[in-house]
Amino acid sequence: MSDPNNKPEISQVQNWKEYNRLQKEHRKQWKEERLIKKLKKEEKKNEIENETKKEDTEKKVNINNASTITIAVPGSILDNAQSVELRTYLAGQIARAACIYKVDEIVVFDDKGEITENEKKKIRVDDILGEGRICCLQLVRILQYLECPQYLRKHFFPIHKDLQYAGLLNPLDAPHHLRQQDISLYREGVVSNKPVKPGKGSHVNVGLLNDVRVDKELMPGLRVTVKIPPEQPNPKKMKGIIVSPTEPKLETGIYWGYNVKLAKNLSEVFTKCSYKEGYDLTIGTSDKGTSIDDIPEKSLKYDHALIVFGGLSGLETALEVDPYLPNEDPSSVFHKYLNVCPQQGSRTIRTEEALLLSLAELRTKLLPKNPVLPNAQFDSFAKD
Repeated sequence: MSDPNNKPEISQVQNWKEYNRLQKEHRKQWKEERLIKKLKKEEKKNEIENETKKEDTEKKVNINNASTITIAVPGSILDNAQSVELRTYLAGQIARAACIYKVDEIVVFDDKGEITENEKKKIRVDDILGEGRICCLQLVRILQYLECPQYLRKHFFPIHKDLQYAGLLNPLDAPHHLRQQDISLYREGVVSNKPVKPGKGSHVNVGLLNDVRVDKELMPGLRVTVKIPPEQPNPKKMKGIIVSPTEPKLETGIYWGYNVKLAKNLSEVFTKCSYKEGYDLTIGTSDKGTSIDDIPEKSLKYDHALIVFGGLSGLETALEVDPYLPNEDPSSVFHKYLNVCPQQGSRTIRTEEALLLSLAELRTKLLPKNPVLPNAQFDSFAKD
């Protein structure tokens, strides 16, 4: 490339006019070369940006298409517990089973039918969860409480009688329940109310000694998922990126907790599905169903699977009291109606027991169409 400071010698030209002309041509050539270099640099930058956008689009498609498992349990199972402590412990068993088998969503439905005048005492109106039977609202609240990382619970769960004995429950110890010294590419956090200059993002409490500054301006009190790149020039002023709650699962293959929903009846479990495509595999569990031993391994393919459990009286009673499914045959409502424990020794199998049995037996029968595989790079990073 030409150098603008490399001027022609005055002895090589006849007069100053010729000298100035040569000098202008020399500068013009230098500017053209510089412009060409700049254009090439911009073209390369645009190519990288286009590739990044394409990768992001593919990631979004994968997030939307990632196979999921949803379980639906009746809130009435808490009413079968003999004390307040046992009600709480029962909810903890449901949460533990869901975490062990990597359930993506838990739907708590009301299987008692329409509310009568005599039952109005059992109804509660909650500012956050809405209206529902006490047992359903309590089960939802405890499940949400256990899924939330410990360092965030004080921000989202004020003192409540439903959580009176939650401290006795076994922790889920899920991958997103990180301790302060744990190293992770992703963390759950809550947006703090610390003042930030306009356009400088927000501060998020992610369970570390110092808050992380993120790239977006968000409302204080909002729960978010933050990606924290490992290269941080200043550990006391860490920076992060707000990402989708499904990205940790997609990018790393690790389990990142479950969502909890409340449904007024069994039919609402189907009609208010969280996924646009709906459930392409629905499974009902009952001792009157087909033996699970008759199902070949890896034969139940799914994008979004739903496994429904009955209460004390079974799924048949839940169908009878449902205003939209009063006369339906249980086997016609689901794609598969299964007995997960044929030749059982006890007359009854409790719902929390059926949950563990079903998820254990179905583990070898289910085949996700879009599985999320573990990321080897993340495994090495986490070990470091």
